Amino acid sequence: MLFLLCVGLVLGCRSRRQAMNGEGTSVRAMTYNIEDVRTADLRRTDHPRLQRAAARIQHLAPDVLLVNEMTYDQPGDPGYRAGDPEGQNAQRFVHHYLSTPQADSLDGLSYRTVMLPVNTGLHSGLDLNNDGQVAPAVPEIPGAPEDGSVPPQTDAGRTYGNDAWGFGTFPGQYGMALLVRDDLTVLRDSIRTFRLLPWHEKPNASVPLDTTSFEPWYSPAEWAAVRLSSKSHWDVPVRLPNGEVLHVLASHPTPPGFDGVARRNNHRNHDEVQFWSDYLNQAAYVEDDSGRGGGLHDDAPFLVMGDLNADPDDASIFRNAIRHLIGHERVDGGVVPEASPARQADYPDLDPDDTSRWGARIDYVLPAATVAVDDAGVWRPAPARVPDVPVSDHFPVWVDVRVGP
Repeated sequence: MLFLLCVGLVLGCRSRRQAMNGEGTSVRAMTYNIEDVRTADLRRTDHPRLQRAAARIQHLAPDVLLVNEMTYDQPGDPGYRAGDPEGQNAQRFVHHYLSTPQADSLDGLSYRTVMLPVNTGLHSGLDLNNDGQVAPAVPEIPGAPEDGSVPPQTDAGRTYGNDAWGFGTFPGQYGMALLVRDDLTVLRDSIRTFRLLPWHEKPNASVPLDTTSFEPWYSPAEWAAVRLSSKSHWDVPVRLPNGEVLHVLASHPTPPGFDGVARRNNHRNHDEVQFWSDYLNQAAYVEDDSGRGGGLHDDAPFLVMGDLNADPDDASIFRNAIRHLIGHERVDGGVVPEASPARQADYPDLDPDDTSRWGARIDYVLPAATVAVDDAGVWRPAPARVPDVPVSDHFPVWVDVRVGP
C-alpha cells in the first residue's frame, strides 16, 4: 500500500454514501488534471504517479470525475496496439488503479467511463504555426520514464504538435475521460460533442492577427478549416437516482501561451471558454458533431468542468472570457473552491483558490445557479507527503451539489 491519507486534509470531505441535509440527490463532482497520462502508463499496474493519483481520488470519492490529460488511445498513439478498440484508457485507469484500494484506509471505486475522440495530435495537413512548412508524420516519441515522471517533449514533437488541430505530439495526447459512479446512468445516446465545430462559425470570433502585417494569422483556407476546440467540448447527460438529468459540460481549452507574437492560443482559449457562455445562451451558431443545432435548454441542471486554462485574476488573458462565464446568469459564480486552512498555511505562495502549483485558478467545477451547493474545496497534499515525482502540476477541485427534489 502507498501511504495513509489523513482524513483531515480536506475541509468538509465526507463519504458520498452519507446523506446531506436538505433535498435533492447529492453529487460530488471533481475535476483533476493528472498531467500527460499515456497509454503505456495505464497498461502498467504499478505506475507510481497513477497509484498516488488513485489514492487521492479514493480519498475524495467523487461521484462524477473529469480527468484531463489522459491519452485517448487510437492509431498513432505510441502505446496503442493494432486491433484494440479505441478509447479504453479510462477503463484501464479504473480497473488497474481505482478499483483497488491504494491504502488500508481507502476503498476501491467503481465507475462507468466515457472517452471520446479529441483534436490533439491529429495532423491537420496545414502550416498552422506559419513556420513555412507542414510538419511531417508523427515523430518518434520518447518512452515513459520508469519513475513515473512526465515524459519530455522533443523539438520534433513540438513542431508536429503546432500543426495539429490541437497541440499534441501524437494523436490523442492530452485527452479527457469522464468517470461516473456505477449507480448513475450516462445517457450515451444523448451525448453531444463539438470537436469538429469550425472556429470561423463563431460570430465575432477572436481572429489572431500577424502583429507585423496586421493581416489574419491564418490564410483563408486555414481559417475555413481550423477547429474551435483544441481537444473537444462535451455535453454528457447523467441520470441521477431521483430521475434528474445532470449535464456535465466538459472541456480543456488550450493554454493561452506558447504561441508567439500573434497570441493565437490566447485568442483560441478565449473563444473556447466563451463557447460555454454561448451554449448556455443557446446561440444560433452552435451545432454539434452530429449536425444537431442549439444550446442547453433553460431548465437543465449542469456543471461546467475541466482545466479551462483561464484565471479570472490574470490581466494578461485576452478579454478574460472566464470572468464572463463565472458571471453568467445561469452559473453560480459565487462558489469558489479553496484549500483547507491547514493547506493554505503550507503553501504561502499560493492563493487559497489556486488550483495549480504555479499559482493560478484554472481548474473548475462551476455549478448551475439552479442546483444547491453544500461544500467545495481544492485538495492539496501536505508538503511532507509530496514525493520527488509530483502526481501533477494541478490539484483536484471538487464541489458537492444537490440536484432536484
